Amino acid sequence: MFDTLSGKLQGAFKNLRGLGKISEENVTESLREVRLALLEADVNFKVAKGFIASVKEKSLGEEVLASVQPGQQIVKIIHDELVTLLGDTNAQLETGGNPSCLMMVGLHGAGKTTSSGKLAKLLKKQGRQPMLVAADVYRPAAMEQLETLAQQVDVPVVALKGEKDVGKIAKAALEAARAQACNVLIFDTAGRLQIDENLVQELVDLKGIIKPQEILLVLDAATGQEAVSVATHFDEALGITGSILTKLDGDARGGAALSMKSVTGRPIKFVGVGEKLDEFETFHPERMAGRILGMGDVVSLVEKAAEAIDEDDAKRMEEKMRKGNFTLEDFLEQMRAMKKMGPLENIVGMLPGGDQALKGADLDKGQKEMGRMEALICAMTLQERRNPNILNASRRKRIATGTGVKVSELNGVLNKFFEMQQMMKKMGKMQKMLAKMGGGGLGGLMGR
Repeated sequence: MFDTLSGKLQGAFKNLRGLGKISEENVTESLREVRLALLEADVNFKVAKGFIASVKEKSLGEEVLASVQPGQQIVKIIHDELVTLLGDTNAQLETGGNPSCLMMVGLHGAGKTTSSGKLAKLLKKQGRQPMLVAADVYRPAAMEQLETLAQQVDVPVVALKGEKDVGKIAKAALEAARAQACNVLIFDTAGRLQIDENLVQELVDLKGIIKPQEILLVLDAATGQEAVSVATHFDEALGITGSILTKLDGDARGGAALSMKSVTGRPIKFVGVGEKLDEFETFHPERMAGRILGMGDVVSLVEKAAEAIDEDDAKRMEEKMRKGNFTLEDFLEQMRAMKKMGPLENIVGMLPGGDQALKGADLDKGQKEMGRMEALICAMTLQERRNPNILNASRRKRIATGTGVKVSELNGVLNKFFEMQQMMKKMGKMQKMLAKMGGGGLGGLMGR
């Protein structure tokens, strides 16, 4: 995500951090690199120009704190300006109606239908009762696709196959929502290769019938400045309330994300960060600024961990680790919890400096190794998982043959596990010793 932009900005920061004294000349020189990085990332020219002017003005006008290096302070100013550029605060969904109506609009291929399903899943997780509405009467199989997504997310759907009147579909959906006690209606509307009068009129008519609380423009993040042009046209025609940026995981530049709020005045509300239905996030400007500048996004990482790992299970696992009773069954449970958090690349990318650490790293190899380890453990009996010490030569041969690997590979996995188990036991003993010392053991000895 934003690899190119992030790499170039961090390169520019090396020079900035080295500044011992701030002057107009060295600030201008350093910010020239930042400006080039923004333009190469396909950020709107006016946005980039305004951003640099604001950073420069604040850099030269600031009293440098005695405890902070001048260059470090400029980096902090850039971070704060980037947050402002992205939208200052997390923009919440407006859901005042009964039911609340959300219109998903955009061009063909932007990801409206998939985003509708992802948004329904997210809202359901938040305790709401969403319903999907197939209001795209032109694209072949659009209704079938939305029905499939509704089934996967386990939410009701209104799909009147053969009906070409979007107004009738909208009225049927409003009735169905009230009958089934659904409080959020998500309308997946038709798209075009480009904006035309027929498309706009149909959307305006639909807007008049359902009176939506939100009109969300779905945009492919990789389209860069073109996304800003599309947003401007849709906003003029419909009055959009916010946007959803899709395919952000595959966008190395970041031009659309950085330009959108400044040009349209409308916030980015959600981002799609992968193909899976749960790879869809509420947009947080400050967290995104941290990711772009290589500072990571530990808050989002902790939230993902909290969703994937049950608190009671975590406490139980910690106790087992401390006592050195960690088994292969526990190890399997931990691996599966990690998989729930998403691809390894996304997890590492949320750590400070994670993007740099990813360069040259073969994460695919790591994922495959985890997959093989999971397969090997699954091939064991429950008794073998809970007590790995009984894995003699014949048992190991059976497991290796059953998973199509060499015994030496299984031995390697087991050796790593036994090393980890021993390390945990040592750590547990050390904790006990320190607890005794803190509980009067050391104090008592010293007092005697």
